[in-house]
Order: sequence, then C-alpha cells, then structure tokens
Amino acid sequence: MNRPEREAAVRRIMEQAPPPVPPDLYTEVVRRGSRVLRRQTAARRLLWLLLFAAAVAFTVWALSARPWMEPPSQTTPPVTSW
Repeated sequence: MNRPEREAAVRRIMEQAPPPVPPDLYTEVVRRGSRVLRRQTAARRLLWLLLFAAAVAFTVWALSARPWMEPPSQTTPPVTSW
C-alpha cells in the first residue's frame, strides 16, 4: 500500500460516523472514578498513619533505651585507698 492509498484509507476512516456511545457510560465512569479516588485517599491516609505510628514508636524506644549513652561498666574499679 503506497502513501496516497494509506491517506485515502485514513480519510475514509475519519469521515465515518463515530460509533455510538452508550447512554449510561458517563455515570459509570464517574462512579468508578470516584471509587478509585476514595481508595487512593484511604490508602494515602493509611500510609501517613503508619508513618506517624512508626515515628512515635521509634521516639518511645529511643527515649527508653537511650542508644546514644554509653552502657554502664560491668566491673567495678579496684579499691586501693585502704
């Protein structure tokens, strides 16, 4: 198929009437789209809640375990002043 034949075929396709759109398509699309948006919003809120809970848990652990302090010595120094 050469170029003029392809252009003619494309023009014929473009000049045809578009296929009919079902009348309830718009309402179905809006319903599905709003459901997707609600799910995305719920997932985003859940992830923020999990992030906040992890930050609180880490803060509580850090304040109770105090990993930045040196652990106490396991042996006592010898007493030499007697």
